[in-house]
Amino acid sequence: MKRKKLYEQEQDKIANVKMTLETQVIGLESAAQNAMTFQAMQAGTKTMAKIRDDVGIEKVDDVMDEIKEEMEMAQEINDAIAQPVDPLMADEDDLLAELNELETADLEAELLKPPPTAEPSLSLPDAPKNELPALAKKEEDDLKALEAELAGL
Repeated sequence: MKRKKLYEQEQDKIANVKMTLETQVIGLESAAQNAMTFQAMQAGTKTMAKIRDDVGIEKVDDVMDEIKEEMEMAQEINDAIAQPVDPLMADEDDLLAELNELETADLEAELLKPPPTAEPSLSLPDAPKNELPALAKKEEDDLKALEAELAGL
């Protein structure tokens, strides 16, 4: 019985040691995982800093300026290509200006013409000679009553 008790105490002691070791293993695994997470975060930060150094705001601004310049140059090339090749073709603005001058000269000439001497004959209908038919007595009374009502307001 004493031996049995000693064995039970030894078993409890071994179970406690086993529990302590398992707790330490879990703690070590957690610490190792935290260390790997920290290293990954540190590596990410360093990589981001390197990328930021390689691609700084000044470099981005420079690239954007170069893109704008290239686009402007491409537009100038497009405009140059779109120019007419025919040397006899006049510029559209010059043609419009000349047309406006001609229209103005025609309008001035039209306004400076003497007025026509003979008036054109218009055939208008004759005005009616009859008087308008008188309103019926009832309608006249209703109209006067309505006018009186409106005047009272």
